[in-house]
Amino acid sequence: MVGSSHEALHRIFQKDPALLTKALQKVLHVPFPEPKEIAALNVDLTEIEPVERRVDTLLRAETDEGTYLLVVESQGKVDDRKRGSWPYYLSYLYEKYRCEPVLIVITQSSATARWASRPIRLGFPGWDSLTVRPLVLGPDNVPVIADERQAERDVPLAVLSAMTHGRGPQAPAILESLASALRTIDPDSAAVFVQFVDSCLADPQAKQMWRELMTAIQYFWRHPLAEQVREEGREQGRAEAKAEMILRILEWRRVQVPEDVRERVEGCTDLDRLESWAQRAVHATEATELFTDE
Repeated sequence: MVGSSHEALHRIFQKDPALLTKALQKVLHVPFPEPKEIAALNVDLTEIEPVERRVDTLLRAETDEGTYLLVVESQGKVDDRKRGSWPYYLSYLYEKYRCEPVLIVITQSSATARWASRPIRLGFPGWDSLTVRPLVLGPDNVPVIADERQAERDVPLAVLSAMTHGRGPQAPAILESLASALRTIDPDSAAVFVQFVDSCLADPQAKQMWRELMTAIQYFWRHPLAEQVREEGREQGRAEAKAEMILRILEWRRVQVPEDVRERVEGCTDLDRLESWAQRAVHATEATELFTDE
């Protein structure tokens, strides 16, 4: 099971390496050649003993135009020490493998994305001895996939969308669409993606909503995370948990919930009706829209 958001952001590329080159082509519009083969390499760049240097993910991409090293770094916050370590990574890897290295930074923070996208220039002004220009994937350029059909067409990209946009008012629609799309792929891959998304959601409300959505997916119960969800379900009851999720979605989306609406939702024990209300809560602009056509 993935242990942290940092781990999850680069483990997804080890699960689906082609997603990385698709992100370069579709999100950043970088004309990276279509890979014929992608292989994971050792991420340890330590030369002797004193200083440990390790990249998050290192992939070798074989293309018709040559061999490239894709160096993936997950970056949670601004860290000016990277001005030294990133140039080191690229120089060392080029010397070791004699392949062109490409630095790709993944982040969930817009501020960190802006910082990471600035070129690192080493040398004196006007004459750079070395320039590093990271390619950055973050919430400002990864597409928001909040449509179920769009998520079904490209599930790995929908996963990346959830991992980089899993907070704020758009998150409920993104997570709902992804939950539906996961039903369309093979159970083993879907269960892995469930873990990735759960690990990277830092917002407690988003994480709780994701786990409640996943209770409806049978293969989710194969994984250790399911035991925690199962225990919570035994304590609350399915109807009570679903009602609480509906109200949480509305409040999270800053939709005002009148007392009569709250009482009606909390008093409902019909799981099918609660499920219908939950789907409407993702898009409703007023709380009374839950009861449309009723």
